[in-house]
Amino acid sequence: MNVVYVWLVQKKVIEITDSRRLTGANLFSDKAGAILDVHITGTNQDKIIRIWKKHCRTLLNNLHWNNEQIYTRSYANGASLVISAPIDCLYAATEIAEAAWQLMLAEINSKTIDITPILLRLKNEISTEQNPQLIKLQQAAHNHKVKFLTDDDKVSLGYGVTCQIFAIDAIPDIEQINWHTIKDIPVALVTGTNGKSTTVRLASSIVKAAGKSCGITSTDYIRVNDTIIATGDYSGPGGARTLLRHPKSEVALLEVARGGMLRRGLGVNQATTVVITNVAEDHLGEYGINTLADMVVTKFIVRQAITKQQNLILNADDAGSVNFAKTLNNNIIWFSWHLHNPIIQQHLQNGKTACYVDNGIIYYQQGRERQEIIAVKAIPITLSGAAQHNIHNALAVVAMCFALGFNKSVIARGLQDFANTPQNNPGRGNLFEFNGIKTIVDFAHNQHGLNLMAQTIKNMPAKRRLVMMGQAGDRSDELIQGLIKSALQANPDILIICEMQSHLRGRQIGEIPNIIQNHALKLGMNKNHIIHATDTIQGTKKALAWAKNGDVLLLLALTNRDAIIDLLS
Repeated sequence: MNVVYVWLVQKKVIEITDSRRLTGANLFSDKAGAILDVHITGTNQDKIIRIWKKHCRTLLNNLHWNNEQIYTRSYANGASLVISAPIDCLYAATEIAEAAWQLMLAEINSKTIDITPILLRLKNEISTEQNPQLIKLQQAAHNHKVKFLTDDDKVSLGYGVTCQIFAIDAIPDIEQINWHTIKDIPVALVTGTNGKSTTVRLASSIVKAAGKSCGITSTDYIRVNDTIIATGDYSGPGGARTLLRHPKSEVALLEVARGGMLRRGLGVNQATTVVITNVAEDHLGEYGINTLADMVVTKFIVRQAITKQQNLILNADDAGSVNFAKTLNNNIIWFSWHLHNPIIQQHLQNGKTACYVDNGIIYYQQGRERQEIIAVKAIPITLSGAAQHNIHNALAVVAMCFALGFNKSVIARGLQDFANTPQNNPGRGNLFEFNGIKTIVDFAHNQHGLNLMAQTIKNMPAKRRLVMMGQAGDRSDELIQGLIKSALQANPDILIICEMQSHLRGRQIGEIPNIIQNHALKLGMNKNHIIHATDTIQGTKKALAWAKNGDVLLLLALTNRDAIIDLLS
């Protein structure tokens, strides 16, 4: 529900920018509820929030929702205002939050609003939306320790082959359900700034090696075994529910994106293990997440899907994760490029579990028991160790798959079997080799990801190197300049700059290429080593025309990815 109320208060604007349901665990709590994102400038933000909370509590108490909680979070020029609510009354909860906002606006303008008709309307909203049978089913599932998922149309019990699904308005009597036939399946949640899709896809190769039917969700599709059942971005709650209800899912690996968690909360309230690959500055400025520290907290929402005893798998080379973990009492499994990482060393000394690289070998160690898994160079996606980010992803996958119950021989076989082809992992470090030329296609779109790809081709033996890039017009000049700096870390002999007319987003044709060229020149790139292209297809053709035996090309395919892959194939 997108409702906007604007009130001019002494020439100062206070407005709701979004009003929506939170259907699962979220940034504020492990409960469902409703949230208002509000924009407040030029006035006392704390006062606005305090008065809203007062009216919100009055409404909640009068509606006999005394036990529901109120949460607020302030940030520059805005705030998030949240109330918890029963899962069958989330639309009504948004109306309550908005009504409290109207009452706040009236008070700061010295106006009086009769609360009686407001309460009557809200009671009618609640009465219309209430579904007592849904609440009974939720409680019964909790009592029977059975997994429970719900949305606007369906409610389900259990995951995978034994999952039982009912229409939201046709829930059977609790006594009619044979609870003992409803089983669980292993479920892993994977989030992070970069590496999510690669991690779930690499892990799916291990599940396949174990002879199990594996389902994954990602930003590209939902896939069960080798069958894609839906295409599009399914990294949110809807994709998770669809996969977990699929009768062929024996193991579920879910990519969990930041946007879905902030918009709706977690789609899954119970999992087997959770992985956070890394946290970097990307998508800042959205939903009041304005700093790297804010983003770290956001990524760690996923930990609410596991108990303190289950495995939370974290990157010991990621400073944000390391710092935030100091506040937790979860059962953490750390992974790192290096055995001698201080976090790894201390963790092992405490008898805990870690996954790391030592002398080019990946090990999984529990206390003093150390298992040799596989040589880094034997894992195709590491490009013989040049792609260090994929070493991280492989480490995360090893820890995840142990947590899911797989043994080391199956894990090693699955890692070896996974080739980083467009079919297995589209647009993520896909390697093409022909005529002695190595070409990598990737859609790294943030500075962290581009740093990783630049380092990868820098680590690869090459006579010459080329980078092809473009950028969307809605990125700031500063952000684009940061991306150029990252790209030039590869020390390319040639930089191809592509126009992206389909992504101008308010810019003029030529504006973004000029920004890229000017900053590249400022950073020391020779103008004679810069080539312009009208789009990424032409850019790819120019790259191939330039390349010779022994060269390495990095093609950043933010547009026309499939066409570029077809051209290279």
